[in-house]
Amino acid sequence: MKYLFSVILCNLCFIAGSAQSNVYFTSEISPESLVKIYQALGVEAKGNVAVKISTGESSRSNHLSPELIKDLVQTVNGTLVECNTAYWGNRNNTESHLKAIEERGYNKIANVDIMDSEGEITIPVSDTKWLENDIVGSHISNYDFMINLAHFKGHAMGGFGGVLKNASIGVASSRGKSYIHSAGNKTSGSGQYQDSFLESMAAAAQAVHNYFKQDGKDIVYINVMNNMSVDCDCDGNPHAPELKDMGILASTDPVALDRACLDLVFNHESVSGDDASALIRRIENLHGTHTVEYAEQIGLGTQSYHLINLDESGEAGIEGIIENTNKVYNVYDLNGKKVLDKGKSLIGLEKGIYIVNGKKQMVN
Repeated sequence: MKYLFSVILCNLCFIAGSAQSNVYFTSEISPESLVKIYQALGVEAKGNVAVKISTGESSRSNHLSPELIKDLVQTVNGTLVECNTAYWGNRNNTESHLKAIEERGYNKIANVDIMDSEGEITIPVSDTKWLENDIVGSHISNYDFMINLAHFKGHAMGGFGGVLKNASIGVASSRGKSYIHSAGNKTSGSGQYQDSFLESMAAAAQAVHNYFKQDGKDIVYINVMNNMSVDCDCDGNPHAPELKDMGILASTDPVALDRACLDLVFNHESVSGDDASALIRRIENLHGTHTVEYAEQIGLGTQSYHLINLDESGEAGIEGIIENTNKVYNVYDLNGKKVLDKGKSLIGLEKGIYIVNGKKQMVN
């Protein structure tokens, strides 16, 4: 498949000497490729394995199907884990949530655990700008390993949802979700709300990551880029996707992974019937890329990465690195005015600092 996917040997990184993380890619979205990309990470799931998914708000939601994820979940002998929602719906309490899970068919492929069904615990956050701690389902303590298996798509509040959202909002208990959304109850009704919410998500995602990076535990991350509506799987009646499926990406670095997916969307050459414009607008209007930027700032990971194409790689799985030859640029000035729309280069821009494809960049 030819997206603008001569994409991306190295994501543009303007911090000299910054280390890069490996992000693996396959254009094939199938049960077999999901197992393959997990195995490419080279990190063996051991002990009690949690596979964190979103179970979807309704049968019309674009959540990952049981048929797609079954082989991976069973390969690692995993338990599907979720937490109850903070909003009114069919997953805001354990009884109705389990009923929704049964309706979707997840319980037919694996055991399912609502992690806050018996309460919640707090785990520490490294970044205390907004949150004092992260409030998560108490059953997190039952697991030694987590596969953060996210559906990459838009989101009505965060701009987009990927592994960072799946780790933060997704692992938080019902009360913990409200705590993150309110930025630690510090910004209700405040004009600074949006960035504080996004920064709170980054801090909570880091808390979950750090939790699984201690005492012999571990965590890996996978984004499936299919059915990419502008709406999240928490929307029971989402807009139809306007962008065609792109593939599956995986990494041990959640920041690099979400950044790589954003780059694929921002650099997609849209045509009728395969149009990234609506999703890009959703992300831009909500400053969604700030979650990734702030996650890098607090040390969760890096936005600089090597993209390794498993479709073209040899047995070593490392030769399929792909160069960006057709990058396009959406550029805003610091006042939010769009100064370049899908440009082929940055030549001609006045010297200064711009927001280029959702990331701050100096243009000389």
